[in-house]
Amino acid sequence: MSVSFIRIDDRMIHGQTCTRWAREYPCDGLIAVNDKAASNDVLKAAYKAASGKKTFVWTLEDFKKKADKVLNSDTKYFLITKNSVDMAKILVDMGFSCGIDTVIVGPCNDREGAIKLGNNQSVTQEEADAFAQIAAKGYKIKFALLPDVSIGTWDDFKGKFGY
Repeated sequence: MSVSFIRIDDRMIHGQTCTRWAREYPCDGLIAVNDKAASNDVLKAAYKAASGKKTFVWTLEDFKKKADKVLNSDTKYFLITKNSVDMAKILVDMGFSCGIDTVIVGPCNDREGAIKLGNNQSVTQEEADAFAQIAAKGYKIKFALLPDVSIGTWDDFKGKFGY
C-alpha cells in the first residue's frame, strides 16, 4: 500500500500530524499537495523540517504527473491537502484511488463565510461542495483533529450546506 492515510488540514504538515496520526496509520513519508506552498521555497523548507520524515510538497500538476509512481511505491505516504477543494481535484477529478476509503479532516480555521462545525473546524460552502463530491465518489469523511477526538462525519453536517 502506497498511501496509508488521507488528510485535509489547513496547516498541512506539523508535528502532531507526524507523531500522533502515524501511530494509527504508519507512514514513511508525507506528500503535501498545495500549489502555493509548492512554489514557495520558505514554506517547502518549513514543511520538510516539521515532519522528520521524507516529505514532498507538490503542486496539483506535480501530483497528477507522479500519481502512478506514488501508487507503485513501496513507501507508505500520508497524502495531505490544505483544503477539500484540492482533495476533490485529486480524488474526484484525477480519479486517484489508493485503497483508502476514509478522508480525515483536521483543522479548518474559522473564516468569514465559514460555518463552524466544531472547535477549529469551520467549512465554507465551496469546501462543502468539494466534500459532497468526495462523498459521492464513495469516500467516508470524518472530522477529527486527533485520532480520538472526532466531532462527526460529513453525513452529520451536510444538512448545514444544503446536502
